[in-house]
Amino acid sequence: MTLSKLKPLRHLSHHLRLRSSLAVSSVAVPQDTTLWTPSPLINVSPAAESLFHITIDVSESPELAASYTKAGQYLQLRLQDPNTRPSFLAIASPPSVAASKGVFEFLVKSVAGSTAELLCGLQKGDVVELSVVMGKGFDIDQISPPENYQTVLIFATGSGISPIRALIEAGFGADKRSDVRLYYGARNLNRMAYQERFKDWESSGVEIVPVLSQPDYSWTRERGYVQDAFARAKRIFSPQSTGAVLCGRRQMAEDVTSILVSDGVPGKRILKNF
Repeated sequence: MTLSKLKPLRHLSHHLRLRSSLAVSSVAVPQDTTLWTPSPLINVSPAAESLFHITIDVSESPELAASYTKAGQYLQLRLQDPNTRPSFLAIASPPSVAASKGVFEFLVKSVAGSTAELLCGLQKGDVVELSVVMGKGFDIDQISPPENYQTVLIFATGSGISPIRALIEAGFGADKRSDVRLYYGARNLNRMAYQERFKDWESSGVEIVPVLSQPDYSWTRERGYVQDAFARAKRIFSPQSTGAVLCGRRQMAEDVTSILVSDGVPGKRILKNF
């Protein structure tokens, strides 16, 4: 083959390699296909030390509000600052609040240098963007009907109380069960959110067991970690009719799960949310 015929072939080969390279590059670039809905803040207020109540108006987005159907679901929230990353947040209010008032409520921990910290510094009227509601939520069908599952043990630490609030206030037949306990852990009372709701939760049939890891000298109730307080109390009389709901630190969830399984509680009835 002559040199003059080789040159076009080399050019064609180079062109094909270039096109292939461009095709690979275009595939490698991630595309954000998330549907984001701009929504204004209604309220930003302290809930406890380093924790904030955040209320967001979704009344102009009825499809988004209606997509929240089960306690334990969550979404992504992002600020309008392109330099910040989206944050995953569990919805703290029950689905009925979204349906009746057109709002989502959150309990947000302010962590230095995070999107959450910036969110907690915003004010009423500031606009954020919300993704669609995600996750399957707590599968309460696994511990229903209440007559068949008389014991439900609930465990939460820190801001993990957020979806637990949604569960309690959405209702899961606590008043029809004989033993419903919430083991709620925090460093001290100043870090324990929703204390103003405890009376209502107890009226709905939930016994609240606050557990403080670093209480002051006057504290006379449970000390240490949630899993330790539960190990001391236990009181599981019928494992096959017992269910559990867990949300918070992974170590807590692993330890509590280990205790429950060793006592004979079926794994499918241990509902987790991280």
